[in-house]
Amino acid sequence: MRILISGGGIAGPALAWWLHRAGADVTVVERAPGPRPGGHAVDIRGAARTVTDRMGLMPAVLDNRVDERGWALVDARGRRIATMPADQFGGEGIVAEIEIARGDLARVLLDATAAFTDYRYGDRLTRLSPDDDGVDATFASGGTERYDVVVGADGVHSGVRALAFGPEADFVRPLGGYGALFSVPDPGDLDNWFEMFNAPGGRVAGLRPERGGTAKASLTFRAATPPGRTDPRRLIADRFAGVGWRAPSLLAALPAADDFYYDSIDQVHVEQWSRGRVVLLGDAGYCGSPLAGLGTSMALVGAYILAGELATASSPSAAFARYQSAMAAYVADGTQLPPGGMAAFAPHSRLMIRMKSLSMRSMNRWPARQLLAKHFAKAEAVTLPDYDCITRSS
Repeated sequence: MRILISGGGIAGPALAWWLHRAGADVTVVERAPGPRPGGHAVDIRGAARTVTDRMGLMPAVLDNRVDERGWALVDARGRRIATMPADQFGGEGIVAEIEIARGDLARVLLDATAAFTDYRYGDRLTRLSPDDDGVDATFASGGTERYDVVVGADGVHSGVRALAFGPEADFVRPLGGYGALFSVPDPGDLDNWFEMFNAPGGRVAGLRPERGGTAKASLTFRAATPPGRTDPRRLIADRFAGVGWRAPSLLAALPAADDFYYDSIDQVHVEQWSRGRVVLLGDAGYCGSPLAGLGTSMALVGAYILAGELATASSPSAAFARYQSAMAAYVADGTQLPPGGMAAFAPHSRLMIRMKSLSMRSMNRWPARQLLAKHFAKAEAVTLPDYDCITRSS
């Protein structure tokens, strides 16, 4: 089969790895001019660890993982109010035992697939014309090529989904949150902990360790209506003016940050993940937002199952139906927000911030511990089929 994947981040290259095992001819188109380094830390949880093991990539992942000892909620003076070490809940807590920068994981996958995958950077799809036997795909760079299957693995704001399924507003649900990520010099006193601070007005500042002498800052806020077309850096600086804890030093580093990233916080729900010969994978088809915390794991598991079904089913349509059936319950759990959702993550009032602090202090005591254990166990809540045709000798 000739298969075109849109998206060169994590889901796309992971799918390319498995499709190569099935004997497919794979092209990956990515609108960025090249592989994107850095990015926030992502985690590999539950069944996704098994998938990574089956790919033989766990040693490379572990060589590049970030040493994060746990998560801590702090007050304005930096005192820890509540903590969750990384080894609690079987290594599946707020900070997982396997945390790796998004760019580092993408590089591991690129290195593992570059020899047999046609990567085309700086390009994108502008038109898809599917029929019963395949899809004619038109590229922004010019030219149209024919593929048996086209896969949208291009994130929350998926171009493939817009072309084949409909406008973004039909599938993307804004949660009323907006956030920025950027690297800052490591302050030297994090002690390998991810620290987070709540400020009135629905504002959350975070700082987590990275490799190589930097740390990743996150500045998130709630808003009843979208902020509009304001310059994102200025918007973040204005929203976080006067916030305590480490916020002044984070804002001071903001103008020089060369990896600044800003976006809304959204969920993605697509009832049917395929249309004809076009199918969605990862955040393009199912995303619970960063609050849900299983995006990377669902992408890795989804890539394995989609490739396995394409390799074994009688037709792409049968493969897509089996892929969705195998993933449906796992995705339903993985896209579910934690209790309270955005409002609990970023409380508006000082009273609600104090209530959150009290709640977080009880995380390791009954009954909160039992409820959290059930929440974190969803990372394992999928049965991985055995696809001998793509797993043997891997």
